[in-house]
Amino acid sequence: MAEEASIMGRAKLTVVPPGKPLIGRAIPPGSKSITNRALLLAGLAKGTSRLTGALKSDDTRYMADALRAMGVVVDEPDATSFVVTSTGKLEPPAAPLFLGNAGTATRFLTAALALGNGRYVVDGDEHMRKRPIKPLVDALQSLGVKAEAPTGCPPVTIDATGAFGGDKVVIDGGLSSQYVSALQMAAACSSAPFTIELAGADIGARGYIDLTLAAMRAFGAEAEQTSPSSWRIQPTGYRAADFIVEPDASAATYLWAAEVLTGGKIDLGVANEEFTQPDAKAYDIIRQFPHMPAEIDGSQMQDAVPTLAVLAAFNEQPVRFVGIANLRVKECDRIRALSLGLNAIRDGLAREEGDDLLVFSDPALAGQVLPAAIDTFADHRIAMSFALAGLKIGGITILDPDCVAKTFPSYWDVLSSLGVSYTDIQ
Repeated sequence: MAEEASIMGRAKLTVVPPGKPLIGRAIPPGSKSITNRALLLAGLAKGTSRLTGALKSDDTRYMADALRAMGVVVDEPDATSFVVTSTGKLEPPAAPLFLGNAGTATRFLTAALALGNGRYVVDGDEHMRKRPIKPLVDALQSLGVKAEAPTGCPPVTIDATGAFGGDKVVIDGGLSSQYVSALQMAAACSSAPFTIELAGADIGARGYIDLTLAAMRAFGAEAEQTSPSSWRIQPTGYRAADFIVEPDASAATYLWAAEVLTGGKIDLGVANEEFTQPDAKAYDIIRQFPHMPAEIDGSQMQDAVPTLAVLAAFNEQPVRFVGIANLRVKECDRIRALSLGLNAIRDGLAREEGDDLLVFSDPALAGQVLPAAIDTFADHRIAMSFALAGLKIGGITILDPDCVAKTFPSYWDVLSSLGVSYTDIQ
């Protein structure tokens, strides 16, 4: 951990191409998506729940701290466990809940607190205050909940009375599946069977809905999909449970890509087919490198797109990424950030065409020295994906490397353990 300690707190670092295959064992951290679902459900359950294999990162810390602020006891006996003890109620906090740039925590809590009693304010940092939450607020308002988000983004103020004023809601899930997941988790705490229906067929990363329903069922909920665009949730509430969090598939994509880029062999400690998260679909594309397809639909594996886009720079043929419009409203505008970063490496390497991203692949990039300062826009996925370019190209400098703490705090240390080194650490 010494090298990681020397890196954290710095403004930039330059990745040194290892010049050899990366070989070793590197276990991804627990899934952020599953950890934050499990933390909330444990907070809504009466009794003591034990979460193991969990992620400890900025995003999950914000969720845990928010639960603590509302009267839930959250203990952390070791580096991958939470022990959550709750009465099943989330009491109004003394101050606004600050959730940084954690989209899962912000969206999930907004819906859950609508069934609380009293005033709750859900807020975040400057980046979160640019991320849309209006579709979720509109849905809550349609249920008679007094919820306000004047800018269409956080902060959200909720004056809750303990109930929804209806048993059905229609939600626009086109921007994010998190709006649907948020309502599903809250609905189990309502007083009557509750139906959630999509406004239209579009939904971002539908596979995350399956993660939500699986987590809900683990905590005693009864939920079923009644049509391709609707779900029925029974008013069971939640019961405390022991819950195992699987490793993070989004984090795994960086290690899979590092393996194929360097011709190495990295043991993740878990087989690809054991992942239930949508981003695991990227494995089948990554293993085709350097013959990745000419068009990749990223709609159902959105967080894997930055990994695939940087990998595409070394592909044998250009790659067009489609179905990725939602990337514009992630932690940053990831389409723009990827385009800027790739073009910083070599002008003309990428182009935005509407909401598509076209990467003009060139295997000859490998082995060159192309000094480039990569603006991460404080986005963990931009930092981690462009580090992959540094495995093959000299001079790749990652600005604000600490932003990986959002989901993978030990990322730089993990790469170091596989044989990657860094210079220009400032």
